[in-house]
Amino acid sequence: MRTLILTTAVAALCLGLIHPGTHAQGPVATPPETHLTNVRQLTHGGENAEAYFSEDGKRLIFQATRPGYPCDRIFTINIDGTGDGDMEIYSMQADGSDVRRLTNRPGPDGGPFFSWDGRRIVFCGRPLGPGTELNGYRALLKEGLWRPTQLELYVMDRDGGNLSQVTRLAGANFAPSWHPDGKRLIFASNIGDPKGRNFDVYLVNVDGTGLQRITYNKSFDSFPMFSPDGKHLVFASNRNAKVEGETNVFIADWVE
Repeated sequence: MRTLILTTAVAALCLGLIHPGTHAQGPVATPPETHLTNVRQLTHGGENAEAYFSEDGKRLIFQATRPGYPCDRIFTINIDGTGDGDMEIYSMQADGSDVRRLTNRPGPDGGPFFSWDGRRIVFCGRPLGPGTELNGYRALLKEGLWRPTQLELYVMDRDGGNLSQVTRLAGANFAPSWHPDGKRLIFASNIGDPKGRNFDVYLVNVDGTGLQRITYNKSFDSFPMFSPDGKHLVFASNRNAKVEGETNVFIADWVE
């Protein structure tokens, strides 16, 4: 019964039938809020309501309608107003069970990809220390946004152990996946463009050595992946685009 009632309330909000706090009131005296002190605003803008505490009292879960979302979504926030936490990597079973957090550090971690034997994970990320950049990153996350700048590749065991950094290229390196031999990684990077706007495909050994540029297209090349036998490479590209921004899927035979 409770689920049905909550679902109905959310649907009504989407249709604009319920507008919390819009009931007309005449001028009345406002008594002091003697039971409240240090009142702090945790959200700014949009429609935010139904906040509930987590069991440990450190986080809140609430519903909100914000730009970019057609209806209410569920968000979490720390009670001091800081974000859904961070961009972290999790694993789970195909049915959604056994959710496990694999990374735990400030800064963006994303784009994870299992090795073909399932023993290791490659991902792109960038740890951030306290300061202006971390504050700006968290502020954007509150709005569901992220501005990628410099990202490097990392590998770890499937349980999150043995984390190691692969690249140190000082560019935006992302969309990594594995060669079937388990010794090399294929990824996209903008290090070949002084302006940092164009991305090409690169290959690198898991230990960070042997960097090779694979594509030399003047437009966007990214999201590369080897076939299981290593004989083909599929990727996305703006090459041959009929209109600006058109992206298509390409496949090529791989030559060692």
